[in-house]
Amino acid sequence: MTKPCHRRLAILAALAYLGLALPPPAATAAEAPQATLYTGATVIDGTGAAARPDQDILVDGERIVAIGAHGALASRAGAARRVDLSGRFVIPGLIDSHVHLATPPNRVRAEAILRRQLYGGVTAVRDMADDLRAVGDLARASLVGEIPAPDIYYAALMAGPPFFADPRVLSVSRGFAPGTAPWMQAVDADTDLRTAVTLARGTSATAIKIYADLPAERVAAITAEAHRQKMMIWAHSAVFPARPAEVIAAGADVVSHVCYLGYEAQPQMLAAYEDRTPVDETRLAPTGDDPVVAGLYRAMAKQGTILDATGSLFVKFEAARKADPKAKPLRCSGARTIRLTQQAWRAGIPIATGTDFVDPASNPWPEVHAELRYLAHDVGMPPLAVVHSATLVGARAAGQDKDMGSIEPGKLANFVVLAADPLADIDNIERIEMTVKRGREYRRADYAAPTPKELGEED
Repeated sequence: MTKPCHRRLAILAALAYLGLALPPPAATAAEAPQATLYTGATVIDGTGAAARPDQDILVDGERIVAIGAHGALASRAGAARRVDLSGRFVIPGLIDSHVHLATPPNRVRAEAILRRQLYGGVTAVRDMADDLRAVGDLARASLVGEIPAPDIYYAALMAGPPFFADPRVLSVSRGFAPGTAPWMQAVDADTDLRTAVTLARGTSATAIKIYADLPAERVAAITAEAHRQKMMIWAHSAVFPARPAEVIAAGADVVSHVCYLGYEAQPQMLAAYEDRTPVDETRLAPTGDDPVVAGLYRAMAKQGTILDATGSLFVKFEAARKADPKAKPLRCSGARTIRLTQQAWRAGIPIATGTDFVDPASNPWPEVHAELRYLAHDVGMPPLAVVHSATLVGARAAGQDKDMGSIEPGKLANFVVLAADPLADIDNIERIEMTVKRGREYRRADYAAPTPKELGEED
């Protein structure tokens, strides 16, 4: 060690002893830029309102300060940096409402996935239960700009004791006996739920994910205690043996996997999640809306329950499984998954855009683009509604709609600049020029695609 280093260490020690601190370091590249005026864009604000052409957006630090007709903000912007977006289209940052970033923890893989998401227009994700020690650090690194990544909001999991024989549990809770980690808790009739939820809150989780192997009474009790402690409930739409109607009646804020709603039509509910018997689709209406599912949607609409459909997952993997005679079937066919999502849309259910899968390195775009195409092409939702689902509905699903999900003054400067109109063709979501997250610009031209090694494909 050189003498200057010795001297600096001595100075640091002396200042620390005296309770003093050195001046803050110089600004880093991760810090949000100076005030910026983005001019002349067509704004699709994510609320479901029609596109507004020729708009200016004033950003200061992490936040949107004002939006107005071109030229109207010039005096207010003062010396702000100008970025000409004439001919471009601006939408809010996309939100993937169903990801898994750390099962098992792999920092290199997670950062590669997150980088692909951010440069593909994703500015926030919902992590649906992983090793929260790893996820929490990723969330911190993203928040302060240490890594190019969306913001991460995550859940602590609760399930019945039988689930904790699942090998995934061991991979995300090393150092704890299965079912005892604060983010991965086994719950039974004797569990002190006030303590269990408090432990989950201590992980900085936004929500409790109710996963599997719990009766209706436990689902309702967990939900009530989580809400009392100001945590959301993100649940599988069927928890086994709890039926979808019981999960919805318990007050879950978001339910995942539209396919699982089909179990409500079966006279005998599967006793456990581990029973992978698919939905008996012959019990659902062969044409039109299914009346049993319609009852579920009426209850969801009354309570404001959000549906995390994950529809593209079932369509995508059905074809692959049909080609492999050894593969077990999914719980629903792709066609039935589409019909259930169409019925949800007709019933006015808010649908978020979750994925629950990771594409190989050969795909340069984030997985949520497939869910947008699923909603537009398979389900038949208008592109304006698809953008709303992928933005403001996703923000509500994550409990973050006060800060994100739409382009409005006061909200975070999270938006995507496109070279072509996504309302003319949802595939134009891949005409990205730039993602802005918390006021920081990430230009698509600077994107470094994940490698097979980063994603573990060479293992």
